[in-house]
Amino acid sequence: MLEALLISTIVLWLVVLILAAVVVALVRQIGVLHERVAPAGALAPREGPRVGVAAPRFELSTWSGIPCPIGRPDPERQPTLLVFVSPTCPVCKTLLPILDSVIRGEARRARLVLASDGAREEHTAFVAAHGLAERDYVLSTALGLAYQVGKLPHAVLIDGDGILRAKGLVNTREHVESLFEALERGVGSVQEYLHREAGARHVA
Repeated sequence: MLEALLISTIVLWLVVLILAAVVVALVRQIGVLHERVAPAGALAPREGPRVGVAAPRFELSTWSGIPCPIGRPDPERQPTLLVFVSPTCPVCKTLLPILDSVIRGEARRARLVLASDGAREEHTAFVAAHGLAERDYVLSTALGLAYQVGKLPHAVLIDGDGILRAKGLVNTREHVESLFEALERGVGSVQEYLHREAGARHVA
């Protein structure tokens, strides 16, 4: 009886030790995968103005007729998040509350400007449905052409000095936040930062 109990106890401890070893191996593997899987930043297109140069300057007006300059140095040194949207873009509509949430999280660090083009009457229902009349919502074909916007939603981050700091397609909150992350790290995109870090580790 005692011998059987002793054997079962030894077997149980062996099983526990094996399971502990498996857990440790899995934790290490998860860590390796975490390092290899890069965060999904905004996809930066090659078209349009290059990151690091002065942003194209525009003197526009919002939907309600309020002056809305874009690209010139900001008196309060705040960055400008310029996001191109469209009334016919379902993702754009989903992104609107996400943009508000991100900007509130930036604690007065940025102003949000929404841009589109086309005839004014095409935007009436869109503006009413999302309360854009009280916001910086501009219509300008020239603005979209200047940034060579091909797909939506497309975002551009301009710093307080009027320099283009980041740009890309933004479909999620993570994409939008990656633009601010790129600004803080002094790179054009999160992908550029990861590539630079990988190169530094390789040299080291």
